[in-house]
Amino acid sequence: MYTVRAKIFLSRHLPPARIFILSFAGLILLGAFALWFPLSASENPLTFIDALFMSTSGVCVTGLVVVDIGKDLSLIGQIITLVLFQIGGLGIITFSVFLFGLMGRGVSFKEREIIQSAYMHTPRRDFLLILKSVFLSTLIIETVGTLILFIRFSRDFPWGQALYTSLYHAVSAFNNCGYSLFSDSLMGYRSDWLVNLTIMGLLILGGIGFIVLHELISRWRGSQKRMSVHSKIALLTTGFLIVSGALLFYFFEGNNSLKNMDPGTSLLVCFFQSVTPRTCGFNTVDIALLTNGAILLLMILMFIGACPGSTGGGIKTTSAALLFLMIWNRLKGHDAVNVFNRTIPQEILTRTISIIIASAFSVCLITCILLLSGGDALSPAESRQFFVEYLFEVISAFGTVGLSMGVTPALNDVQKIAVTLMMFAGRVGPLTLAFSLAAAASKGDITYAEETVMVG
Repeated sequence: MYTVRAKIFLSRHLPPARIFILSFAGLILLGAFALWFPLSASENPLTFIDALFMSTSGVCVTGLVVVDIGKDLSLIGQIITLVLFQIGGLGIITFSVFLFGLMGRGVSFKEREIIQSAYMHTPRRDFLLILKSVFLSTLIIETVGTLILFIRFSRDFPWGQALYTSLYHAVSAFNNCGYSLFSDSLMGYRSDWLVNLTIMGLLILGGIGFIVLHELISRWRGSQKRMSVHSKIALLTTGFLIVSGALLFYFFEGNNSLKNMDPGTSLLVCFFQSVTPRTCGFNTVDIALLTNGAILLLMILMFIGACPGSTGGGIKTTSAALLFLMIWNRLKGHDAVNVFNRTIPQEILTRTISIIIASAFSVCLITCILLLSGGDALSPAESRQFFVEYLFEVISAFGTVGLSMGVTPALNDVQKIAVTLMMFAGRVGPLTLAFSLAAAASKGDITYAEETVMVG
């Protein structure tokens, strides 16, 4: 009797979206206590606020840091962060379902619903097959990335350290985290083609989404004839953002950070800075020294983020593409959005607008909190400079990117908590909002007589 009542109570008060949020929150708290433990630090133990910040950044695969990972964390602390962004990238529910599947335990309806909302655009019968494909592709891609990076890092470090460094950066890159063991991220390797191409390849593969990867592999094997509209939009938008971002970065930085670089290095830097803002915090140039145009470009790329069903954040590439298509069709006088001989459902378009507006509001709100809690000692001119840095920081946190203009370590405790909340919301917020909006409308909804309102 009590067991049945407990199940009914949990079913009512723990819908899939809430379970999804609680799973991330629980992992963040567990990671925070682990990093707070003195053995996780190389010298001075982290404060709990800093440990919570680092744990949230790792689980939410953001990459913002308030300590130097390579210097301030011990080997134990570094391994903890590695575990956090690996589990956080794929999702703790995904791990639990996969492990239960290996043990022969069935998958509950809620677990299936959460996984499908995270990785698939439509429910599929081959649910467990795709889930296995997610883990297998993750293992293969991270292993290959580790081996390629080892070829380069073995020239600079002893073999054991080179292997560990390669593994850490490969897993960090594929999960779009951006945690690095180097104090200057990858600025020391800005002209190295092997490191740049490997990291960019891992970022792109981790950011296009597992369902897109699955369809690409199925297409290559010949088991799938056509790709879904979702995959086509995701791939085309990703390619467009990478190429256009690189060209615009060169336009803004040609006479600044790229001025004294050779053409090959400039090419690598432009494409790397075009790929990494889409939810990964590696950088090969000093972000604080970029021009205003480049900073604005990075903000736009960070806000858009990666593709749905990936390890990245942001409003997602498909949302940005659908918003553009909606505007384009409205300008042409069309109500429906047609793409690739398919019509996008109105429910998806409404959800897209809701996600973008909610995301923009969240960024504005947290930026205001950072400004109000920054103190009154600064003059208006100085605070205006911090406005750009704070806005950049908040968008980076929302997009789970990790790029920073250098203001992160100087944040006070209130600001760190605000950015922590933004990282958490950026990882689970848009997805949870999309999941909740996807639910069927209540039968009790009342529809009144329509009346127009002037807009625009």
